[in-house]
Amino acid sequence: MTDVIELRGLRVSAVVGVLREERERAQSLSFDLDLERPFDAAALSDDLSQTTNYAEVLSTTARVAREGAFLLLETLAYRVAHEVLAMDPAIEAATVSVRKLRAPVEEDVESVGVRCTLRRA
Repeated sequence: MTDVIELRGLRVSAVVGVLREERERAQSLSFDLDLERPFDAAALSDDLSQTTNYAEVLSTTARVAREGAFLLLETLAYRVAHEVLAMDPAIEAATVSVRKLRAPVEEDVESVGVRCTLRRA
């Protein structure tokens, strides 16, 4: 598979983390998604119905993040990837990266995050 839909820098405020202050209020997260799926039919027809609607993927990602209260970024990334695969049977794999933009750590770090890839069996 060489066709990939790339979505970069979706910002969402959500509750995720194990520390008390992380459980008490939402924090800024950033998502990147790579969706592997053939899109030659869409490219040739110029027809949105022949590909994955990325607006729907972004909306689903934001909904999953906002509606949950996750302890681990790993759980959030996995849940988003699972939901995105369920949206469209043409998606062969979904890679989801999620980063905390202001992680509660002592070191000066731009972000901390995880990346998860789920593939259809």
